[in-house]
Amino acid sequence: MNTTQSLRRLVLAQALALAAAFGAEAAPEDYTFALTSSELRPGDGVDIAVSLTDLRSNTPVSGAVIFTTRLDMAPDGMEAMTTPVEVLSEGEPGIYHFKADLLMGGNWRLQVAAKVQGEAETVQGELILSVQP
Repeated sequence: MNTTQSLRRLVLAQALALAAAFGAEAAPEDYTFALTSSELRPGDGVDIAVSLTDLRSNTPVSGAVIFTTRLDMAPDGMEAMTTPVEVLSEGEPGIYHFKADLLMGGNWRLQVAAKVQGEAETVQGELILSVQP
């Protein structure tokens, strides 16, 4: 084997190793949902803004498809107290908006499930909203 062939094999091996390291699929735990505002009040059609972040790079995740939501008062022991949630369009990159009627003050639990492009598994989050009367 000559020097050129050896060099080509070495470069190919390094390229494959880099591709494996950077192309590794993330796990659902590599993402997090967070409220963008903690100031919520009871009312009809309240806008709830939630960010989705890739924890590996600390960058916003755009283009996720939100397909499951649930909003209830489980943190205050009233899991049966639910309200419908409407998924609105994505605002700024990685910021997802929801509209809900927050019927009363207290602690509400927002559960979200989303598909992130390129991820095989579902990304899920659970957020506690403190709604001030």
